[in-house]
Amino acid sequence: MSLTSKLATPLLGLWLMSPLGAVAHAATVDHAPFGKMPNGAQVEKYTLTNSHGMKVGIITYGGVVQSIEVPDKDGELADVVLGFDNLEGYLENGDPHFGALIGRYANRIAGGSFELDGQRYQIPTNDGDNALHGGPEGFDRQLWHAHSLKGNDWAGVELSYLSRDGEMGFPGDLAVTVRYTLNENNELRVHYSALSNKPTVVNLTNHSYFNLSGAGNGTVLDHEMMISASRYTPVNKNLIPTGELASIEGTPFDFRQPTPIGARIRNDNPQLNRAEPEQGGYDHNWVLDNPGQLMALAARVTDPHSGRQLELYTTQPGLQFYSSNFLDGSIKGKQGRSYQHWGAFALETQHFPDSPNQPKFPSTRLEPGEPYSQTTIFKFLPL
Repeated sequence: MSLTSKLATPLLGLWLMSPLGAVAHAATVDHAPFGKMPNGAQVEKYTLTNSHGMKVGIITYGGVVQSIEVPDKDGELADVVLGFDNLEGYLENGDPHFGALIGRYANRIAGGSFELDGQRYQIPTNDGDNALHGGPEGFDRQLWHAHSLKGNDWAGVELSYLSRDGEMGFPGDLAVTVRYTLNENNELRVHYSALSNKPTVVNLTNHSYFNLSGAGNGTVLDHEMMISASRYTPVNKNLIPTGELASIEGTPFDFRQPTPIGARIRNDNPQLNRAEPEQGGYDHNWVLDNPGQLMALAARVTDPHSGRQLELYTTQPGLQFYSSNFLDGSIKGKQGRSYQHWGAFALETQHFPDSPNQPKFPSTRLEPGEPYSQTTIFKFLPL
């Protein structure tokens, strides 16, 4: 049996888990070519559709969520995630990580370095002195294998990738599977599974940028955000957590009640200024109040104009809220629209940044043969 088979076999039980639902055979899945890699490898786009007209497009390059079409309060559809109409856009503009699967380690690792069992590992740095989102050739730059899935009330695509020992400096062969499914409740469920043959660190997420008014349609400053978190992890000048789990009470980070994203984004606050020195911004990890509880609401965002609403549920302990501080209008996305400053928000469910170097944070260590498993649900309203 090959190493890939040995790593994949224990994951089969996880892969066979089905999303909840009760309406028979309403959702569909199909796929079509989306372009070719420079080496000639074919990239596919899988489209998931439910009976409400919601559509989700997933491409096999980077496991990217390329589109999410959802209705507004009047039933009008709009694509609410930033991205590109063709593969070339993703190949030429990889730094924002639009819609991509992120690994092996989402967010930042200080100095790109960490230690396991007395051995130090170095990840190539790509964010000043830090390694960001797995390094310059992370999972978002890889071509994933894919096949369709179908259940009673859901449709999906399962992506798999084998990250070899030493890839981007991380130890161990890591077999990864990510399953995207769409059901009749307008829930896009993302289930992550992984297995390693050596001790390693793993922190996987999706990096979709949302604008509930429609991608490229103004800023999200008037979107109302609620995050179920009483604490966050402050950062130093390099955007690395200080190790403190700080209260959000009385700070611009208190989103326990629905608050417009732009209400306090320009406040004279050292943390906001570190994330975006010129105008202020969010690029921080919130410590969720109900870690590991998938049915507990982690966040909710509402667009007062379209009436679209996004609810977020996750088994992860942290949530990185990023207010697209580094978009500046220079990137032309789908339909030739410019993606402007504060033109979207990202909600990256995750373990905390720099956890391999922060012993007081929840551990991201994965032992050989130990299954990694976590789930995030993006639910869109109205149905």
